[in-house]
Amino acid sequence: MQRFASVIGIRPEHREEYERLHADVWPDVLDQIAKSNIRNYSIYRYGELLFSYFEYVGDDFEGDMAKMAEDPTTQRWWDVCKPLQTPVSDRVDGEWWAAIPEVFHVD
Repeated sequence: MQRFASVIGIRPEHREEYERLHADVWPDVLDQIAKSNIRNYSIYRYGELLFSYFEYVGDDFEGDMAKMAEDPTTQRWWDVCKPLQTPVSDRVDGEWWAAIPEVFHVD
């Protein structure tokens, strides 16, 4: 199992809409998350930052993420959510959500 964390900004005027959407995520999106071997997925908001955490339990992360990105329902979901977000300025080229390195973990 691998742990992943990432961060992105949320526009203040879109906070309520983003939280409303995530209170009722489309079932097909949730199904695709599970099919992509993602477990224990959470998004937190701190002011105007969103922090996500998930655990990946598969053995081909890049392949599973590519399949997720090809899913038409997931693409529509991202089209709805993406305009509400603001990427952080120091993200790596090609990232939307900026990856956060783990600095401590204990079970």
